[in-house]
Amino acid sequence: MTKQELFIRSNEELLKVIDKISEDNWNLDMPKGSSRKPTKLNQAVRYHTYDDAWVPDVLDGKNKEEVGDKYDYLLNNEEIKQNYKKYNEIANEAVKNFKDLEKITHLSYGDYPAKDYLQHIISFRSFRAYDIAKLIGIELKLPEDYIRALIDEFTPVLDLYRSMGVFPPEVKVPDDASLQTKLFAMIGRQ
Repeated sequence: MTKQELFIRSNEELLKVIDKISEDNWNLDMPKGSSRKPTKLNQAVRYHTYDDAWVPDVLDGKNKEEVGDKYDYLLNNEEIKQNYKKYNEIANEAVKNFKDLEKITHLSYGDYPAKDYLQHIISFRSFRAYDIAKLIGIELKLPEDYIRALIDEFTPVLDLYRSMGVFPPEVKVPDDASLQTKLFAMIGRQ
């Protein structure tokens, strides 16, 4: 699976979970470890919308100064699900047509090749789907080919991501645990 395909699958899986959020879930606190600071579910989804809105501009090589604050309204907008769906589709379209994985992107935390940028946001989306599903009490059942692609993508960078504080220590699970359980245990989710 290419990075572009993995990004789109991650965005699609997150959208499936967000679609299941009920009105009485929006003010739930996100689980500890899923965000750097205490965050409500509505804030987390708004931030994902904001993050998706940026994808085409980042892949075009634009930086914060060039884009400005045109997406800031998404951080406070009340049409949470509608906005997420709209910008999810826009981001997917931009990534689907993107080819130059070595192109330098300008992120708030430094400049990285597009392949690294996509890996960062794949992690953010795929593992956030787990966090939100657990928070709202729904079962998350990911397709096996997608799980294997995530394991292949993140196994080589586990130690790096842990050293940056992205992933907590691995959770021990039995050898006969499901592949999905092993994936989430690998990145410190239980």
